[in-house]
Amino acid sequence: MAVQKEHDVVIDYGDPAVTNGVSVFDAAFDELFAYDGDDLGMRYTPEETRFRLWAPTASEAKVMLYPVWACTFAEEMEMTRDVGGTWILHLEGDYKGIGYKYKVKVGEQWNEAVDPYAAAVGINGDRGAILDFSATDPSHWTKDKPPLHSPVDAVIYELHVRDLSIHPGSGISHPGKYLGLAEEGTKGPKNIPTGLDHIRSLGVTHVQLLPVYDYSTESVDESRLDLPQYNWGYDPKNYNAPEGSYATDPYEPSVRITEMKQMIQTLHDKGLRVIMDVVYNHVYDWYLINFTKLVPGYYLRYKEDGSLSNGAFCGNEFASERKMGRKFIVDSILHWVKEYHIDGFRFDLMGLMDIETMNEIRQRLDEIDPSIITIGEGWNMNTVLMAEKRANQMNARQLPGIGQFNDGLRDAIKGSIFIHENKGFISGASGFENDIRKGIAGGIEYNGKLRQFAVEPVQSVNYVECHDNHTMWDKLVLSTEGRTDDERQKMHRLGSAIILTSQGIPFIHAGQEFMRTKNGVENSYKSPDEINWLDWERCAAHPSDIRYMQQVIRLRQEHSAFRLRTAAEIREHLEFEETPVGSVAFTLRNHAGGDASKHLYILYHGSPGESIITLPDLGKWSVLFGEEEVHELQMQLMTLSGIGMVVLSVES
Repeated sequence: MAVQKEHDVVIDYGDPAVTNGVSVFDAAFDELFAYDGDDLGMRYTPEETRFRLWAPTASEAKVMLYPVWACTFAEEMEMTRDVGGTWILHLEGDYKGIGYKYKVKVGEQWNEAVDPYAAAVGINGDRGAILDFSATDPSHWTKDKPPLHSPVDAVIYELHVRDLSIHPGSGISHPGKYLGLAEEGTKGPKNIPTGLDHIRSLGVTHVQLLPVYDYSTESVDESRLDLPQYNWGYDPKNYNAPEGSYATDPYEPSVRITEMKQMIQTLHDKGLRVIMDVVYNHVYDWYLINFTKLVPGYYLRYKEDGSLSNGAFCGNEFASERKMGRKFIVDSILHWVKEYHIDGFRFDLMGLMDIETMNEIRQRLDEIDPSIITIGEGWNMNTVLMAEKRANQMNARQLPGIGQFNDGLRDAIKGSIFIHENKGFISGASGFENDIRKGIAGGIEYNGKLRQFAVEPVQSVNYVECHDNHTMWDKLVLSTEGRTDDERQKMHRLGSAIILTSQGIPFIHAGQEFMRTKNGVENSYKSPDEINWLDWERCAAHPSDIRYMQQVIRLRQEHSAFRLRTAAEIREHLEFEETPVGSVAFTLRNHAGGDASKHLYILYHGSPGESIITLPDLGKWSVLFGEEEVHELQMQLMTLSGIGMVVLSVES
C-alpha cells in the first residue's frame, strides 16, 4: 500500500517533431521507438563510464554530474541521440563516486530525473551513483544456495527487515538493519534464540522480505533516522537499488549494497533462500516518479477520458504491457538475480500485470535457475487492462509455474478478512468443509465439485495470514467473543497446521508461530514499531506454540506425500474421507516417496466436542501427530475431542 498525493497538472507528451506526430498512446509507438539492448542505465569501468537513456519523446537530453553529494550544482553533459529512442554519453576517465541524474527537454519543458535503471543511489534515492559493483561484494560471496527441487518443497516465512530486530528484547546489535538479520547467536527474554537463529529453528526454507528496494522519502526519510519512522515499503522510488534506511550508512551508496549482499549470503550459508517482495504494478507518486518525467504518458495506464487507471488504489498503474515497461520489469528482475543472488519474487497485486510479462519473467528465470520461485497476488482488479490479459487467478491456466495466493483457503480457515466478526472453519462456523477440501487439494480441479483456480499445485500459495489485514490471532479475538484464549490458541494452531499439510506452497507470516498480534490494527503499513515489531517477550511466553509449528513443519518435510508435485499425483494419492460436520479428513495413500509411512490419515477437527471417527481399512493405524486430541484408537475407530489436527500412519 502507498500514500498518494493529488496533482492538478497538464502533461506534455512529447515533441511532435521528434516523434513525427506519433502519439505515445498509439500502438505503433512501441514498434517505432522501443529499444532491445541490454545496456540501459550506467556502465562503469576505471577507464570510462557509459550512459544510455530511453527518452524517445525528448528533443534534448543531458547527464548532470555531482562531484560532491551535498552539492546542488551539477555539470551538465550533452547526450547524443542514438538508436531505438535512446540517448548516449561516453565519459573517458575514472568517474567512480560521482552522483548523476538525467535532464530531458520534453516539448518546451525541462525535467530532471534519477535514472530508472540506477542500481546505486545516495541518501533518499535522489541521485544515482557511479559505482564499481564488483567492489560491493562482501568478502565471502558465492553463488551457492540451498537446494530446492520443487516450489512445493518450500516453506515461506514472510518478514519485514525492521520488524525482526527493532524490539528492545531482540538482543541484536544492528536493530532494524540488513546486518541485524545476518547476526547469529542472539538471545532474548528467558535466553530464547532470536533473529536468524529463531528463524532457522523453525525449519522454514525461504525468508520472504517485504520491499527492500529504495522506497519513498515521504514514507521513511533516510536523513532523519533518529526520528520514529516506519513503512512497509510498497511505494517504489528506485526499483534497482536497496533501501537505505536498513543500511548502517544511508549516505554512502555502496554500504546498502554490500550489507544487503552480506545478509543474503549469510541466509544462504545457513540454509535459507531469499524471496523479494516486488511492486511493479504501480509507482509511488505518478507525477514525481522518474518514468513520468523522462517519457510523460508512456509508463502508466490511462482511461479514455485521460484520467489514470487506478486498480491498485494507489493512484496509478504501471503499464507492464508496453514494450519498454515490460523490458524494465524483466531487466529489473534479472538485475536482482544476477547481482544479489535472489531466489524468488513475490509480485504485489500481480493481477494488474499482464500475462505476457509474467510469462517472460518465468521463462528468463528458467534459463538462469528454474528453482527461483515466482508467486503473486492474483486478484482480479478493476483496471483498463483487458480481462484476458490480466495475470490473475482466472487466467492461471496461462501462467504455468507461477504461484498465486489462495484467498479462498484463507477465508475458509478463519473467516472473511473484510467482515471482522465472521467466523471460519477453525472458529466453529459451519459450511466451510468443502472450501477447506479445495485448499487441501492444492487448488486444482480435483473433481467436478472440488476445484479452484490452479492447474498444478505449484500455483497455489496456501496462507492464513500475511502482513496485510489482521493477524490470525487478532481476527480470532474479533470473531470469537466469549471464547477463552486457550480455545483461541487451539484454533490458531489448527489454522497453521492446515496450511502446512495442504498440497501446494505453504506460507507463514513472521510471528505466526507465537500468535503474533498487532493489537487489533488491521493495516499497519505505517504504524509505529510497537505495533509491527516481532515481540520477543511474546515469543518467550509461547514456547509450546513454537514447538508445535516446528513439529508440523518437520512433519511436512519428512513426508513427501504432503508435497505431491502434480495434479495427477494428487488425484491418484489423495482421498477425502467421511467425517462428522465441523471436521475434514483425507488420506494420502500408497505414495512411493521413500517415506516410512505407506498411508497417512489427516483429520482437521474444528469442533471443541468429542467425535468418533471411522477410519479406512488400510492397515494398523498409529498416532503420528496430535496425541493430545486422541482418547482412543482401536482398529478402525478413533475417539477424539477438542480443536486440532491429528495425523495417523500405517507403516510400509
